[in-house]
Amino acid sequence: MRRIYQITMLAAALLLTLATIGSAQEDANEIMKKSHINYYYAGDDGVAEVSMSILDKRGKERVREFTMLRLDISDGGDQMYYTYFKKPSDVARLTFMVHKKADGNDARWIYVPAVDLIKPISADDKNSSFVGSDFTYEDVSGRHWNEDNHTLKGEADLDGKPVWLVESTPKDAGYSGFAKKLSYIDKATYLPLKEEYFNAKGEMTRIFKAEKIDTIDDIVTVTVRSMQDLKQERKTTVTFSSIKYNQGLTADIFTERYLKNPPRQFIK
Repeated sequence: MRRIYQITMLAAALLLTLATIGSAQEDANEIMKKSHINYYYAGDDGVAEVSMSILDKRGKERVREFTMLRLDISDGGDQMYYTYFKKPSDVARLTFMVHKKADGNDARWIYVPAVDLIKPISADDKNSSFVGSDFTYEDVSGRHWNEDNHTLKGEADLDGKPVWLVESTPKDAGYSGFAKKLSYIDKATYLPLKEEYFNAKGEMTRIFKAEKIDTIDDIVTVTVRSMQDLKQERKTTVTFSSIKYNQGLTADIFTERYLKNPPRQFIK
């Protein structure tokens, strides 16, 4: 009887452990889902002026200025982005457009005015540098939380703010953007305050930070964000200004027609 009791208690403990692991996994998925929606789906749409500063290891700075439009088809679902570059002259009038798919590969296009060419960006190029910065094309529109496995690693304090620590690994073994990512998610806002990216060797390669957070139209918004490339010793800082939500953007703006001819009601 004692042997049966021991086996029963061991089985119960095992089931409790498995349930706890399952609960933590579920919590991690929910945290990353809320974080993704709060960071990338603020309001029903958005318009902003953006300044991008790229600082190399010698201290040389390059600045790019552009307008960004975003339209959400559904929260956490399909989404559209449109970016029109204004400065400097070598990228002026260049446009970048994304049709983000929640259940498949995103479609991306770039218009290069110097050669009057609209070029699709393949899924294999999504981890390439976005116009020479330390952000990738995928960073701009976001990587859907369903593309990774998430594990809750614990809780911590980051600059006085309680955060969850969530480890993410790609479900696709052929994905080259990172082997592991550690996210610091603000418990109060669910915004990502910091992200650390690692390669297959376990080396940290990039660090994302939410440098400044403001409340705009009652929506908590990361207005200054940065990405540091540790191997290249570079850092890109992006500042959003003149942010406006719920402007009534329509899907027809996010078509090939407007890659060459920007919508002047939103882009001056």
